[in-house]
Amino acid sequence: MTEPILFSVDDGLARITLNRPTRLNAFDEATSRAWERITAEAVSRDDVGAILIDAEGPSFCAGGDVLSMAAGGFSADSIAELAGVINRGILSLVESSTPVVAAAQGTTAGGGLGILLASDYAVVGEDSRIGSLYANMGLTPDLSVTAHLGRAIGQRRALQLVLQDRLLSAAEAVEWGLVAEAVAPDQVRARAEAVARFWLSGAAAAYGQAKRLVRAAPEVSVVDQLGDEARTIGAALATPEAQTRVAAFAAASARKAAK
Repeated sequence: MTEPILFSVDDGLARITLNRPTRLNAFDEATSRAWERITAEAVSRDDVGAILIDAEGPSFCAGGDVLSMAAGGFSADSIAELAGVINRGILSLVESSTPVVAAAQGTTAGGGLGILLASDYAVVGEDSRIGSLYANMGLTPDLSVTAHLGRAIGQRRALQLVLQDRLLSAAEAVEWGLVAEAVAPDQVRARAEAVARFWLSGAAAAYGQAKRLVRAAPEVSVVDQLGDEARTIGAALATPEAQTRVAAFAAASARKAAK
């Protein structure tokens, strides 16, 4: 049996690959439970400093498996329960101190938008299309779309997506701030991996904590956020890596000033 999600770790990079290309990588029960298990493992491993989410086939993710829904494969209770399972995986990524990059080729729609929003940096193809499309099927957004979309692009733009059947072009998605970059379709994975390797080649722990602080900010008071910032930078400065990098930066600045 083919695994619905592939998982591997290589030199600090965890790769999570959606692997149902004939169903546009839509989530069924097996995929949902694999997602929860794999994301929890990825963020808990000491040998992982960055996570890359990609997908097999021409599209990134179409959300829930509509064909299974139409065939009676989901009841109201079961789809709500599986949404909770997927949400736990999304929370594993969002609440972690591990930076996440997504390589999203082709179309991303429905709950796939929530998977994309679970990343901290998204790379798409120049021919990609991204949208909501829930209401086309009489459904409401799930998988963190209403929790994260407005924070990512602003409430008014979020409403434009969820209240219309609009699919953003890659250029529009970049302009709206929904994704970071649009590259040639055959370069999406390579560029996303380059982003992840950039994190790993630098101060990976600092990038991870910066991600955590920004993600946490809407949930806490300014006073608590400032306290968290102060504690985090203090802990970072105490690490040998930061001390080495600060010393190198200061030495380079001194040489530049002396010229």
